[in-house]
Amino acid sequence: MEKLELKTYTDFIMDHAVELLHIDSPTGYTEDAVAYVMQAFQELGYAPVKTTKGGVLVKLCDGDAAHQEDALLLEAHTDTLGGMVSRIKSNGRLEITKLGGMNANNAEAENVRVITKFQGDYEGTCQLIDASIHVNGKYDEIKRDWENVEIVLDENVKNAEDVKKLGIHIGDIVCFDPRTRITRDGYIKSRFLDDKFSVAILLGYAKYLKDQSCNPARPVYVHITVYEEVGHGGCASVPEGTSEAISVDMGCVGEGLDCTERQVSICAKDSHGPYAYDVVKGLIEAAKESGADYAVDVYPHYGSDVEATLSAGYDLKHGLIGAGVYASHGYERSHREGAENVLRLLLAYIR
Repeated sequence: MEKLELKTYTDFIMDHAVELLHIDSPTGYTEDAVAYVMQAFQELGYAPVKTTKGGVLVKLCDGDAAHQEDALLLEAHTDTLGGMVSRIKSNGRLEITKLGGMNANNAEAENVRVITKFQGDYEGTCQLIDASIHVNGKYDEIKRDWENVEIVLDENVKNAEDVKKLGIHIGDIVCFDPRTRITRDGYIKSRFLDDKFSVAILLGYAKYLKDQSCNPARPVYVHITVYEEVGHGGCASVPEGTSEAISVDMGCVGEGLDCTERQVSICAKDSHGPYAYDVVKGLIEAAKESGADYAVDVYPHYGSDVEATLSAGYDLKHGLIGAGVYASHGYERSHREGAENVLRLLLAYIR
């Protein structure tokens, strides 16, 4: 297969990734990100629908008459990690509970926005309790967990009543600054590449199909979910006739794994079990045929949307691919070549 020139689409992916990363969307607060995704698909000429659950479902191609019961569903998610106010302290500081797998070690000293339900938003910082090293002699010894960090509001508040007067209440959402940047060499660094980078990749895939007037033999759908980080994003909204689903999520990079940020990762097994043998084999064959730079790995601590789909009782084959991402659930890094290799693999696999 001749190697396609995909720079235009990789540029498109990077641009949309940056824009989407700047939209706060912790699990439970995803409406703005969903509106962005809906508009992006509409501008490409598609007709996305918002699911009852709050995600985005869009049909990319109709397929031919012989393959209507062999549809493929591509799943990615736009919900991210974050926090929620769980207590307003007597000193005006906020205790929070995590949304998804947010880790207190990675949250310390990060800027945040507290989103109230009725009175706007407020800035603050997630800090260790008694965070001044010149004051706290046990600073190094304190375990970084959610009981030992707090949100310090950038407002003149001295007690709980001052905070409540601002309109901040228990249950309000806490969003962490993504700190997105792209380096000269093409690395993209940000919180929440998991999984907004993949959402942008699927937008790039949709643009390619439209630009090139491609119509694969089987129907192809995309579902952008909004509850993946808490385990039930892919449990619903599977179109009739779907026989296969592939999660396009982050590929793991770390000790003992082969994938790098410049590659597409094909997952053979994660902590929930093996992916469908035929799907994994087909993805490897497509990667080889297309010239995509790829790695096959087993992820030791991982779960995906498509496993939620299976757990909900859907009878289908499943797979998982994604651009390599380092430092998952922390300050994450990937590369434009990783996005291009995912796109290359998708185009070869879904012909």
